[in-house]
Amino acid sequence: MMKDFLKKTNSQPSPEDAPGMPISRKGILLLAIGFGVMALGFILMIGGGSDDPNRFSYAIFDFRRTVLSPLVILAGVATVIAGIMYKPKK
Repeated sequence: MMKDFLKKTNSQPSPEDAPGMPISRKGILLLAIGFGVMALGFILMIGGGSDDPNRFSYAIFDFRRTVLSPLVILAGVATVIAGIMYKPKK
């Protein structure tokens, strides 16, 4: 009985059971796309300042900076999460 137990515990896993990369190639691609989309969202937030520091500019409150860029960043975060959670079909 002990020999059977030792055989099972000392045996090597079969190639089908051996762990591989935790993230597949498609998952890594989704991660890269997600980080690129997030970077694009931060680029969309750039600007809107005034040349004269004594004068206030309402350009910081436009649609691109207050609505569009946060939505683009959230889409990038969702893509990164999808890339992490992606499980390839066998």
